[in-house]
Amino acid sequence: MQSLIPFHTFALPVKAKQIIEIDSIEQLQQAWNQCVEEKMPLLFLGQGSNVVFVEDFAGAVFVNRLQGIEHRQDKDFHYLHVCGGENWHQLVQWSLAQGIYGLENLALIPGCAGSAPVQNIGAYGVEFKDLCDYVEVLDLQGGNLFRLSRAECEFGYRDSIFKHQYSQGYVVTAIGLKLAKDWRPVLQYGSLTALDASQVSARQIFDEVCRVRRSKLPDPKEFGNAGSFFKNPLIEAQAFSALRKSYPDIPHFPQADGKVKLAAGWLIDQCGLKGYRIGGAEVHRQQALVLINAGNASGRDVVRLAAHICNAVENKFGVRLSPEVRFMGAQGELNGDRLIAQV
Repeated sequence: MQSLIPFHTFALPVKAKQIIEIDSIEQLQQAWNQCVEEKMPLLFLGQGSNVVFVEDFAGAVFVNRLQGIEHRQDKDFHYLHVCGGENWHQLVQWSLAQGIYGLENLALIPGCAGSAPVQNIGAYGVEFKDLCDYVEVLDLQGGNLFRLSRAECEFGYRDSIFKHQYSQGYVVTAIGLKLAKDWRPVLQYGSLTALDASQVSARQIFDEVCRVRRSKLPDPKEFGNAGSFFKNPLIEAQAFSALRKSYPDIPHFPQADGKVKLAAGWLIDQCGLKGYRIGGAEVHRQQALVLINAGNASGRDVVRLAAHICNAVENKFGVRLSPEVRFMGAQGELNGDRLIAQV
């Protein structure tokens, strides 16, 4: 067994039977064939920034190290082909340095490029789907590469086809981004609303997003964590109207489909849970949406803490939180909502 501590940001004391760092598609296919032959469970990781291991993994973990960025352009757009193992934040920094704008709102999101479409990562009013041109996928069973268009990826809020139809036997090898040369700032969230749309630069947005995220999110080298632990819940307009009568100041974001998005961190904070601890797992004292490994936490500690939070929020607000992180058991991914409900 090999330690998984260096390969996931929650730094939980778990192991895997085998860890393979993948730097070519040929190596990936060969290693996958061998694991299938040996009937060994498989798990693909980028930087492990969005996973919680609840126990040792009984199979092989493939770590995506596919590297490379290609750039082409026409008169209206920049097109980037980015290999799946590229660090996402470094990609954002690189694009700014090249004078290519549009990724700045997604600065400091942990993880690699290949994980971005799986989660449909998003922040400050921008989601991966807004920038996606295509996603390149390897069908490990058939050994062929193919591309899915943005529409074919079936993106939703922290959701995509890669969590469903293409969750087993497929791996994202690269992403294609399409970024308009006629750049327009997105400033409708948080402190970005104070910036002047007529004068602001992409670099200023990047700097402000980094400043805010660093002030709220703990460094995984200091306290293991997986960033935002819960999704911001979506509720029906009628339910929101009732809730607002009791909580007039509740942060909310109306959606195009008529639903209303709530701030999960605010809901948790209102339950007085900052600093609340079970075992070695704790609610971060600066940002209630983040759970941390405050010291020798186990995966089970994290699950128990998550369950306590969900129950407290539901009892107070009638809103059920759902985890954004992905839970891994001995044989592979577990249903997070079900796992938490069983505690």
